[in-house]
Amino acid sequence: MSASRMRALMVLLLAAILLAACRTNPAEPAPATLIPTSEASAVLPTAVPADTQPPATEPQVTVTQPPTQPVQQADVSVFPNPGLFDWQLVVTGFSKPTDFADPNDGSGRQLILEQSGVIRIVENGAISGEPFLDLTDRVGADGSEQGLLGIALDPDYAATGVFYLNYTDKRGNTSVSRFQRAADGIHGDPGSEQVLFKVDQPFANHNGGDLEFGPDGMLYVGLGDGGSAGDPQSNAQNTNTVLGKMLRIDVRGKDTYTIPADNPFASGGGSQEVWAVGLRNPWRYSFDRLTGDLYIADVGQNKYEEVDFLAAGSPVGANFGWSYREGMHEYKGNPPGGASLVEPIFEYDHGLGCSITGGYVYRGEMLPEFYGIYLVGDYCNGFVWGLLRDANGQWMSERLFQVSGNISSFGQDASGEIYLLDHRTGGVFRLVRR
Repeated sequence: MSASRMRALMVLLLAAILLAACRTNPAEPAPATLIPTSEASAVLPTAVPADTQPPATEPQVTVTQPPTQPVQQADVSVFPNPGLFDWQLVVTGFSKPTDFADPNDGSGRQLILEQSGVIRIVENGAISGEPFLDLTDRVGADGSEQGLLGIALDPDYAATGVFYLNYTDKRGNTSVSRFQRAADGIHGDPGSEQVLFKVDQPFANHNGGDLEFGPDGMLYVGLGDGGSAGDPQSNAQNTNTVLGKMLRIDVRGKDTYTIPADNPFASGGGSQEVWAVGLRNPWRYSFDRLTGDLYIADVGQNKYEEVDFLAAGSPVGANFGWSYREGMHEYKGNPPGGASLVEPIFEYDHGLGCSITGGYVYRGEMLPEFYGIYLVGDYCNGFVWGLLRDANGQWMSERLFQVSGNISSFGQDASGEIYLLDHRTGGVFRLVRR
């Protein structure tokens, strides 16, 4: 046999030996299988035990899977040092601002309501020259508690352009109306107003005026007891009137609105729109955007201001006690036997203020020290308190700030950061780290 043929035979024999070894090598990993994911999914590298890691010379394969649930930050258990934070002026120049809204449409714009009936646009830290909407031709503002009071944007406002307003008309009566964004995609269309319902107001004060969409997609409408002092008409406990109540209606995709089937009086026994009773003047309420819990700041008579709370999933038909009670104290008359009244989670007397303004549970990312704390203030002296629950479920409170001005409303942007509106100076402030 020639030398060349011998070398060829040896090469073939060596290749066969190597191929057999590869087929029986238990340390060789099986081919990786890639799991397709959406672009929005979080990238979670899959850990591989060290003894099965592929050789360093081979490319590493990252297997991505969508998270099973959003990663949530834990609520804080202590109040932060308020000296490390401040209310920073964002923009000023408004006339008696009453409410705040973030369209969350990618524009970065924010909306500020003025009591006279105008909605202003804030863009790039300045007030735009042309208002979002001017309703001064139909809003009645007597200089005290009447005027343009509340706004709620459709949860899908960026796509639908639908929003809702609560205001008192030229006769001093409450109007809850639906509006549509104008064709330019920026401003509101004043001609698009569709009045959903009106409420006769016997007096000029205690109009309520807030509007909020709940986690159930329903629109919640807070109305005061009709005004004067001491609820002279006993409206708050009268289920046949909507005054002194929290209303709940289904408006999305409806010609006007419908009554949710689980409203307490949907089948009779009271006004169908009523969801909860016993409120004096709910001036700002909000749902915790994480838990769905409801916080209501209810303005007191002449001694106590209060914050009421309903955990998500609580039974409908809650009774917050007015006018049997003011805060945690007896006020007028006695509730009927078997009545169950919801006690406030927080109150303060008029030595510390005169009119409560409800805020929000902080769910932003910039100030983790506040995560889970509910902020609430007083219109008269500018005090801002924080509320949180301890490990045993007991509510704690602490006075954190005092601002110079009249707190007419708080605001929450799409990122969960918290704002404060000064009714007197026309400024809008944001809670920031010093």
